Amino acid sequence: QTPVILDQLAQVYPQLHVFHREAGAGGGKSGALNQVLSQTQGEIIAVFDADATVSPDMLRRVVPMFAQENMGAVQMRKAIANPSVNFWTKSQYAEMALDSYFQQQRIAMGGIGELRGNGQFVRRKALATCGGWNEETITDDLDLTIRLHLAKWEIGFCLFPTVSEEGVTRLSSLWHQRSRWAEGGYQRYLDYWRFFMSHRLNFTKTVDLSLFVLMQYILPTAAIPDFIMVVLRQDFPILSPLSALMLLMVAQGMVRGLYRINSQARPVENSLASLRQTMRGMLYMTHWFVVIPVTTGRMAVRPKRLKWVKTVHQGTPEEGLEAG
Repeated sequence: QTPVILDQLAQVYPQLHVFHREAGAGGGKSGALNQVLSQTQGEIIAVFDADATVSPDMLRRVVPMFAQENMGAVQMRKAIANPSVNFWTKSQYAEMALDSYFQQQRIAMGGIGELRGNGQFVRRKALATCGGWNEETITDDLDLTIRLHLAKWEIGFCLFPTVSEEGVTRLSSLWHQRSRWAEGGYQRYLDYWRFFMSHRLNFTKTVDLSLFVLMQYILPTAAIPDFIMVVLRQDFPILSPLSALMLLMVAQGMVRGLYRINSQARPVENSLASLRQTMRGMLYMTHWFVVIPVTTGRMAVRPKRLKWVKTVHQGTPEEGLEAG
């Protein structure tokens, strides 16, 4: 009901302009953003998903970050709006905390800050130097992340306030969403590897990128044949030292990330809650050991595809009533 609700709101708020794309318009989200870009004003472009909710002081916290001349974009921390629904949403809450921790640490060390699609702010000049959004990708945010860094722009991260979005509540929805993320993440490396090899990124960012390729894609994929060899040869897994190090990094990152975002609680209560949430989150994170190898296998035998599977959002009765 998003188009209907927006049309109703446009009658109440004259400053709201609703743009409807023609049926069959291509390019996915990137195509929609490129098509509407010429109708926008201002030096900073904000991008939100339909289920996004933000606090009133959002702009006061985000816009000053663009005072840094080479700041090409800023990503708000994503939070789950429905964390108490079930195991999947509770675990996604922990996963988002882990992501925020890694984002902060990578940026602090001079590494690569990344866009996450929802709650992203992009400097118009930076977007122009990159040629707009890439319509030949299924993850516009990850693709733009690489192109901004290649063009010598920085990406900042805003821990507070957050942009809230609905977490998926079913395993099937999670599978489709994460498969798209995995494929889009892979594709950016395949599309831009020549630029990485020609040293377009500085040393720190190159090391950062290499480590996360290893953690996110190579190790989860290599874990499958490593496990098969363990079963067949009854021997110690070859990759166990690297796998153990990766799991340790993820666990400590999740604990610290949860502790930071749960800062309103008392220290002892916060620590116990963070540990409990991390145990559940680590169990949940094992789904990547299935998603990544399956995606790797599919991309190895199939040509590049641009298939968008829309994530279904439920909303709440109160939200629908208020919007209407």
